[in-house]
Amino acid sequence: MSTSSSPSVAVVVVSFNSSPTLSACLDSLTRYVGTPLETVVVDNASTDDSADTARARHPAPQVIANPTNVGFARACNQGTRATTAPHVLFLNPDAEVTAGAVEALAARLDSAPDVGVVGPLTRDPDGTVQVSTGPDLSLCAERQQRRLVRGVRHREPRAVVEASARHAREHEPDWVSGACLMARREALEVVGGFDERFFLYEEDADLCRRIRSAGWRVVFTPAAEIRHQLGRSMAQAPERARLAYQQSHLLYYQKHNGLVQRVALRLLLAGRALAGLDPALLRLSLGRS
Repeated sequence: MSTSSSPSVAVVVVSFNSSPTLSACLDSLTRYVGTPLETVVVDNASTDDSADTARARHPAPQVIANPTNVGFARACNQGTRATTAPHVLFLNPDAEVTAGAVEALAARLDSAPDVGVVGPLTRDPDGTVQVSTGPDLSLCAERQQRRLVRGVRHREPRAVVEASARHAREHEPDWVSGACLMARREALEVVGGFDERFFLYEEDADLCRRIRSAGWRVVFTPAAEIRHQLGRSMAQAPERARLAYQQSHLLYYQKHNGLVQRVALRLLLAGRALAGLDPALLRLSLGRS
């Protein structure tokens, strides 16, 4: 841990046309965190006033204004390099911390030197539990995960009960959501931070997998809680986000899964592209993006 005069937690918020939610995100850090923070907003060439919104906060965070959209993973690494605190909290601009959440996450890292990443309980604004943890990505695991996520989104009672039970106790999932993820800086440095080939999506699952492979544990704890407007970021540019998701999907499988799984995913995406008359997705599935 750092000395009492310096922050023990750096907060990195990556924004892209996030002004409507960014203010509330930064305000929650001021309102609900009782310890000093080292806060940086990395703005990915927003066309709204996201960067000015960040600069107008009190206390004002450091703002890194990128001239182009470099993607979430690269922006997270920029924010990490611009800070020095031993723990780094990656927080989406459409997320808000609650009282004691940041301190609880930091305390969990401090309690065990082999914990490299910790994630909180995440709820919708209406209080419904979000699915913010899961197993390593595979076709079977993803099918089950999508079924649960879809059920929670539609407020199907069985799915809500299952999601609530999954997130009611501390456990060690394979990954925790990058909407709010606190990592030990030492662990980030050992694995080289986020893989910047992931423009958007799956970078959290990939990071957690590499940190686990390097010998640290990934922990979910309901002792910390946030509110997250799920899907708000994707709504900014839905078509680009959809293709970015599939690009990241393919990259994850290329890095971590065997030939059979990789081929099966490409065939699955090609089938969806043909069924939906989607030439961009078809080119992607054929490796011609």
